[in-house]
Amino acid sequence: MKISIEISLYPLAELKFKDEIWAFIKRLRGIDGLKVVTNGMSTQVFGDYDLAVSQVMAEIKQVHQSVDAAVFVCKFINGDRSVVEAEKGQ
Repeated sequence: MKISIEISLYPLAELKFKDEIWAFIKRLRGIDGLKVVTNGMSTQVFGDYDLAVSQVMAEIKQVHQSVDAAVFVCKFINGDRSVVEAEKGQ
């Protein structure tokens, strides 16, 4: 089973917040079997359900252990949503 996860990370009161965000993304990109896509608003992770969920949760835990306060906003949807379907009528 595949899953798609959209994540936004907000490290609160961190002077180097961009460093924390990029470190999180780089660690996810280093995991074999996951496709990680970023844009200006969020990061999307696509892959095998068990692998993706366990690795994302491990990385969230690592951030919470290393940063005083961080908020994660996540969306989880079953299936691989990395390819957008064409709009009907096109």
